Amino acid sequence: MAAPQINNPLHGVTLEMMLIELIERVGWEEMGRCVAIRCFTHDPSLSSSLRFLRRTPWARARVEDLYLQHRRGPPVSR
Repeated sequence: MAAPQINNPLHGVTLEMMLIELIERVGWEEMGRCVAIRCFTHDPSLSSSLRFLRRTPWARARVEDLYLQHRRGPPVSR
């Protein structure tokens, strides 16, 4: 049995959960500014973003960083 990952803030958080929270907190437009990828800037959708991010490690890492930044800070008002 694997030991719990206490020092991993992403443990138990799926990519879909991250995207949904980011969409609610900052929106597609801000996500596109922070992580310049087409699936955020041109006709964005959850399913196309998930497909792209699952196949593109560098983009997923940037989204994870963005998620962690917004988890630590106060909620962004629109």
